[in-house]
Amino acid sequence: MPEIVLLSQETIDKIAAGEVVERPCSVVKELVENAIDAKATAITVEIKEGGISLIRITDNGCGIPHSDVRTAFLRHSTSKIRRIEDLMSVTSLGFRGEALSSIAAVSRVELITKTKDALTGTRYRLEGSKEIGLEEIGAPDGTTFLVRDLFYNTPARKKFLKTAQTEGTYISDMVEKLALSHPDISFKYINNNQTKLHTSGNGNKKDVIYHIYGREITASLLEVSCECGYFRMEGYLGTPSVTRGNRNYENYFINGRYIKSTLLSKAIEEAYKSFLMQHQYPFTVLYFDFPGGLLDVNVHPSKMELRFEHNQEIYKELYEAVLSRLSHRELIPEVPVSEEKKPEKPAVHYTEPIPEPFEKRRLNDLRKAVAKDSPYEPKYPKRQEPKRAPQTAQTKRGTDAAALREHTDYAASFEEQTLASYSPQFLSEEARKKHRIIGQLFETYWLVQYEDKLFIIDQHAAHEKVLYERTMALLEKKEFTSQVMSPPLVLSLDAKEAQALETYRSQIERLGYSIEPFGGREYAVSAVPGNLFHLDMKELFLEMLDDFSDFSGKETPQLVLEKVASMSCKAAVKGNQKLSLAEIDHLIGELLTLENPYHCPHGRPTIISMTKQELEKKFKRIVG
Repeated sequence: MPEIVLLSQETIDKIAAGEVVERPCSVVKELVENAIDAKATAITVEIKEGGISLIRITDNGCGIPHSDVRTAFLRHSTSKIRRIEDLMSVTSLGFRGEALSSIAAVSRVELITKTKDALTGTRYRLEGSKEIGLEEIGAPDGTTFLVRDLFYNTPARKKFLKTAQTEGTYISDMVEKLALSHPDISFKYINNNQTKLHTSGNGNKKDVIYHIYGREITASLLEVSCECGYFRMEGYLGTPSVTRGNRNYENYFINGRYIKSTLLSKAIEEAYKSFLMQHQYPFTVLYFDFPGGLLDVNVHPSKMELRFEHNQEIYKELYEAVLSRLSHRELIPEVPVSEEKKPEKPAVHYTEPIPEPFEKRRLNDLRKAVAKDSPYEPKYPKRQEPKRAPQTAQTKRGTDAAALREHTDYAASFEEQTLASYSPQFLSEEARKKHRIIGQLFETYWLVQYEDKLFIIDQHAAHEKVLYERTMALLEKKEFTSQVMSPPLVLSLDAKEAQALETYRSQIERLGYSIEPFGGREYAVSAVPGNLFHLDMKELFLEMLDDFSDFSGKETPQLVLEKVASMSCKAAVKGNQKLSLAEIDHLIGELLTLENPYHCPHGRPTIISMTKQELEKKFKRIVG
């Protein structure tokens, strides 16, 4: 057995640092939270090269006394708690005493600090936890931390950092969350010498939301408040017109701390469920006050996760508070009978009625009902005719196999709705002559009789597939055209969306978009692909950027182009849209030209079928 030895203090510090300092964003979070705990009213965060080469945090807080400077960098030194019982009532953001020690272990740190009653300040320098110098210096009240060359002495960890731009985006997002959580503090954020955010610190939560998310979202907010036996909550809910394709816009803060909680997210999303389309998430900025005894923040070193007592009761109270506010009659605009009786001030900014149940949800319910009773097993027959040219590598990469892998959870619900019942000849030119189009069901599905089978075609999924293949063909031939928008569409993008745009700008513009900076966080879209001109370009463009935020950064340019091209599916005819017999016949004709017409680009079936024999079994005409 190898000899057991004690690790050196330097090694211990580096290992411990790994729990707290994952990336530059972790450093910013810990130092800014210390500044908040120091009662600062103004905090400046400055970074260069994504925080890898430089992080500077300056505050006007209480400062650190000269005699405590060295102690502050020792492990488990803290001014926040004295005994284990204090953990149950801790109200400060930092309390473990690990942050400064961990940061100093993996970087070059310089501290300049001065208390209000001291004549001079203190300058303290360390490199890899080793003291370089301690001296008196002239300094303003407060504290400045300079963290240089992060992970300079742990190259293995530095190698796993992402690009400077991506690391900078993480920091931007964190600073925004910190500014939202403390509207009474003025935050200034500087990235590579450019000021990206500057809040007033006047305590107005809506002002901070405006600085971060822009005018349009701020104008579409519903104020909400709730007090029960478990928590007190106030803040803002976005109207159902403000949605995103991920949870990035769900913000909630507990006792002044930005928190991620599956419990809270689930309660909020369930309350919004009947107002939003599937896979869309709401905008929220909610502030909670919980009694210390009802939660445990000492769960994870990042202190961004916690445990609740009374989970079920908290879920119920939050769900009902959000649902009640969304269901309030103010969501329905009051239209004056005559122009002379205009209200002096509109009740809310939301101008749309409460949405009816969406086609997607109704479609899912129908499909699940069919799947429950269907005896079929999934098989995907290879079509033999008509014979066509083989796919190119570019075309094949974005076809249904990839879409099915990406949407396995969706496609799985149709396991029993098989393609085994298909006759491969159903979409052949010869079989088409024998089609008997019975009619349209729910203005969404087309019923077609062919030989002894009933085929049901989802007009939206079928049209999606046709448009996708058509768009991919144009992409391969480089035949995209642009349509100028006048006036241009102006969008306010958050840090992640702006990064996605800059990262994939060349691929986006290749498809016919023209985008230019419009000052601050705003961008002007002055041209769009010609085949998308009649769509809601704002929703389409933001959804595209949301999709990019899920990329790992290792996608090929071709894959990015295919993701952009898939947006053309939005031009497909929707459910609840009446089509004529001629239109559906034409759509079937276009399906004939596809190599694999059985699924849309998202993995949903375009066609299902049921044999006459199975129908007769359902009606008990035959047994077995």
